[in-house]
Amino acid sequence: MEIIIRPSQLQDLPAITDVINYNILHSTAVYDYDIKSEDDVKQWYTNKQSDGWPVIVAIINNHIAGYATYGTFRYKEGFKYTVEHSVYVSSDYTGKGIGRLLLSELINKAKQQGYHTMIGCIDASNEGSIAFHKNFGFTEQGILKQSGYKFGQWLDLLFMQLMLK
Repeated sequence: MEIIIRPSQLQDLPAITDVINYNILHSTAVYDYDIKSEDDVKQWYTNKQSDGWPVIVAIINNHIAGYATYGTFRYKEGFKYTVEHSVYVSSDYTGKGIGRLLLSELINKAKQQGYHTMIGCIDASNEGSIAFHKNFGFTEQGILKQSGYKFGQWLDLLFMQLMLK
């Protein structure tokens, strides 16, 4: 099975929308409640492109198997060397190493662009994502207790950090 990692393109947005919406509806990986329209995702993508942030996709047999991106951590100038990332894999392709390839590429891009640190904001009950990040050298830096609410329950948010330099 060949997995191709490449920059995303406009024609990828319907598949990216599907991945986003699956996670909104079925997981606490995204704290949104309402699904996104293709127009919403196109605006998100346009903003990412105009701000110079990467959006990459994983392709298997001409199908989008996942996507990843990073962007602004906080909107203060002192945070300009810190990025927050997101990696999402289609439910049809989990467990095939796609997330590993996407995050590896994001880390490389962030290093090439001169960023100092990468932050992951992860639902603290998501043991799989926590272990995944630890495999890349991310360390746990703190938990914000009951800072999110979804599916009728309070959620804790774990901050994980990778030093890039």
